Amino acid sequence: MGGAQGGSTEALPFDVIDLTPTTVVAYRQPESPDRPSSAASNLSAAVHISIAPGDSLRVRIYERYGGNIFPTISGLAADLGVQRVAEDGTIKVPVVGVVQVAGLGLNQVEDRIIQQLGNKVQEPEVIVDFDSPRTQTVMVSGDVKKPGRWSILDDIRTVVDAINAAGGPSGGGSTLAVPANQLEVVVRRQGQVILRAQLSDLLAGADIPVQKGDEIVVRSNPRVYTVLGAVMKSGNVEMTKANLSLLEALGNVGGLQDQRANKTGVYVFRMGDLINNPTARARVFRLDLYQPVSIFIAQQFGVQARDVVYVTNAPLYEYDKILSSIYKTFSIIGVARGNVLPTTVF
Repeated sequence: MGGAQGGSTEALPFDVIDLTPTTVVAYRQPESPDRPSSAASNLSAAVHISIAPGDSLRVRIYERYGGNIFPTISGLAADLGVQRVAEDGTIKVPVVGVVQVAGLGLNQVEDRIIQQLGNKVQEPEVIVDFDSPRTQTVMVSGDVKKPGRWSILDDIRTVVDAINAAGGPSGGGSTLAVPANQLEVVVRRQGQVILRAQLSDLLAGADIPVQKGDEIVVRSNPRVYTVLGAVMKSGNVEMTKANLSLLEALGNVGGLQDQRANKTGVYVFRMGDLINNPTARARVFRLDLYQPVSIFIAQQFGVQARDVVYVTNAPLYEYDKILSSIYKTFSIIGVARGNVLPTTVF
């Protein structure tokens, strides 16, 4: 980093960015992750649910006035039983015959039955409902309490609705609740992954409508950052909130070690987006905590998952380690010879 500071960074595989009140603006976390739901504009009360082979339909036919073939609506024998939709997309209804229903909605099937009845019945009333909508389901699996198939006819409109119907996150076998930003949701549709996001993002407004046949997988995906160097406690730290500032990230590990840390050498290493933008360069952010304004900059700079926060050692601390090693060496030699070195030399 000394070489990067003293010379050109063009030959380096990363960009070095000094964090100042001007440059930090591009890397600030939003005050609130909430945003208008993208699913709201795509949902309506008239969502089209089409019938498919494998569904089971219950058909009831009434005659409005003194039924000759079918009872009136006050009768109890209008139920023609459950009709299973065959592989060719048809059902067979008594008196009506074979009815093509695949791809139609329930109202469209009712109209088709009335049309096929023709003059056989005077002013018929037809009611068609799902008895077992086997194809009108979504599969929810992974870290949920009740994995399985759930019918989208039971007021399941979005991915979050489906996860809630499955009992919500299971906690990964633990009795403790898992934060939503530590769970990843993957949605597959017709064999293609159409969504991969943290559950917290869906709750914040990135939810999408579901379609029949969707596969929803909830799985643990801990979002962590790493802190190394002259801090009170180094290691991997889970991000327990959606928006985490650099100041909070350092506070989570107890802050800097006063006697060891170089206040001018606080760095954040961040890889480029190798999946969506393979040509993106890695970045190294540099912060000088000796400047009072840096506290406010650290409050604004947003830490991301997989960031590495590194605090360098102060130069005098490196010399102190060398002197301590020399002192220990002479102490051992002095003890071996029967001499005692004064403890106040160093």
